[in-house]
Amino acid sequence: MPEYNKLVRDKIPQIIKETGKSFSIKQLDDAEYIKELKKKCQEELLEYLSAEDDKEAIEELADILEIIHSLALQHGSSIEKVEETRRQKAEIRGGFKERIFLEMVED
Repeated sequence: MPEYNKLVRDKIPQIIKETGKSFSIKQLDDAEYIKELKKKCQEELLEYLSAEDDKEAIEELADILEIIHSLALQHGSSIEKVEETRRQKAEIRGGFKERIFLEMVED
């Protein structure tokens, strides 16, 4: 039986159950949950980086966004607060839409 030992989406146990396979799960405490969300974020980012087309890239970005939603809640905030913070930073420092690549700054 393969071992996964990773955070999965909430409906995965039900999906596995419907296939008739046996499985084991545990519910994580807060510290374990944040640790596993961070690992999952790295996993999904690597999958995004290796995406071969726009459709696959969007799928992986959606996974990353789902993780960001969960992390925001775990840090006592919300995705709305994350978005507000993003907007404030963009207003002060700008975004990345102009594709500016800084090559050097002379001291």
